[in-house]
Amino acid sequence: MSNSQATNQAANAGAVKKTITREEWNARLSEVQVDREDLNKLIMNYLIIEGYKDAAEKFSQESGATPPVNLESIQDRMIVRTAIQRGNIEEAIERVNDLNPEILDTNPKLFFHLQQQRLIEYIREGRIMEALEFAQEELAPRGEENPEFLSELERTMSLLAFELNGPSPVSDLLTPAQRQKLASELNSALLISQSQEKDPKLPSLLKMCWWAQQQLDERCIYPKIKDFTRAELVMEPMGTGPIGGGTGAGSASSTGAVAGGA
Repeated sequence: MSNSQATNQAANAGAVKKTITREEWNARLSEVQVDREDLNKLIMNYLIIEGYKDAAEKFSQESGATPPVNLESIQDRMIVRTAIQRGNIEEAIERVNDLNPEILDTNPKLFFHLQQQRLIEYIREGRIMEALEFAQEELAPRGEENPEFLSELERTMSLLAFELNGPSPVSDLLTPAQRQKLASELNSALLISQSQEKDPKLPSLLKMCWWAQQQLDERCIYPKIKDFTRAELVMEPMGTGPIGGGTGAGSASSTGAVAGGA
């Protein structure tokens, strides 16, 4: 750290923070003009990319926002996502190949993760002999070609050393979050194959808002958003940590809360 930076930090530490009352903050917010059409596009972008087809249709009807893509195209992605979340990896692979066989042919990492999840599902169901045979025939050869794959395979096989319902260093592989992670990875690949954006804009906007609040915390005491799922302004000091105390930006409900707060 340079001397000038140290001096500035010392000065900031000793400075008295300015307090902005709720009334003053609300008055400033009322001066900010938010284009309703831009806001609707932001929400529609989130609903389409995350695959909330029914919500996108209802939002289009209520807001008048025109979807940038045919909403029926969402249905194909949702069938694949649902299959992953049920643990039916074979069906998901078949559906993807029906849509575009090049997706898995050109993405060996994604295909490995799908096969890895098949192995996890075999172990979850107690089909141990099938799991061992599948790991040896399908995954081991890929692991020999790629050290990253081998490490993931070894970690997955460690599930056999622990009780499935008990605590273990690899218990996260059996959680719904593991399936959701794979579903999101596959959803992104499908979006790219359809020449669509793979990441919604709304979560990035919320992260920017969180960062801006952190910067402002150094200078002012002001009404801030602690929980981004509720978008309520509070005067309490904000601690560090993930965005909000609820479901964050990763759900349709939080999208509605942000829209309401805007």
